[in-house]
Order: sequence, then C-alpha cells, then structure tokens
Amino acid sequence: MPKTTALKSIKSLVPLLDRVLVQRVKAEAKTAGGIFLPESSVKELNEAKVLAVGPGGLDKEGKRIPMSVGEGDKVLIPQYGGSPVKVGEEEYSLFRDHELLAKIKE
Repeated sequence: MPKTTALKSIKSLVPLLDRVLVQRVKAEAKTAGGIFLPESSVKELNEAKVLAVGPGGLDKEGKRIPMSVGEGDKVLIPQYGGSPVKVGEEEYSLFRDHELLAKIKE
C-alpha cells in the first residue's frame, strides 16, 4: 500500500518540475431518478480536476518544457498510479504531466 503524506493545507503543496496535483472527481451516489446507490456499487471515476502544476521539466539543453495542462483543467487520469497525498479527510494525487491520459474539453 502506498505511503501517504499528511498536510495541514493543500495550498502549501507546490508541485516540482513536470508534476501535476489533481483531485479525483467523485462519482454520484444518487441516480438521475433519485435512488441512492450503496457505496460498494459506486465506481471511482478516472476524471480529475487539476489543482496545481509544476513549472515543467527540462530538456537535454536545460530549456523548460511547457506543461500540457493548467490549474482548473479537467483531465483523464490512469486508474492506478500517481503519488497519493492526504489532507485531513480529502485525498489528492500527484502525477507526472506525461502520465495524464487526456485533457477534457467542456
């Protein structure tokens, strides 16, 4: 089981290099018809909101590689992976920019 880091405030976490801090979007526990679903039947979504991004990695010449996402973007993340970060009862994850699967346009 991966080790989690406890922080007092998520605002104190600044990603380095090409890392992206995300929070997974929670699945609805209620159907459109108003029926509440048991917690065991609610699957985790692979959709997340980007909370913070690092400045970007460096190429072989030392030039900064721009990030593909920014704060506030919605992204598709892999089902497994990332580094978990827990703040109080809230859970977040750190991914590298290249690990993100897609940017969701709305």
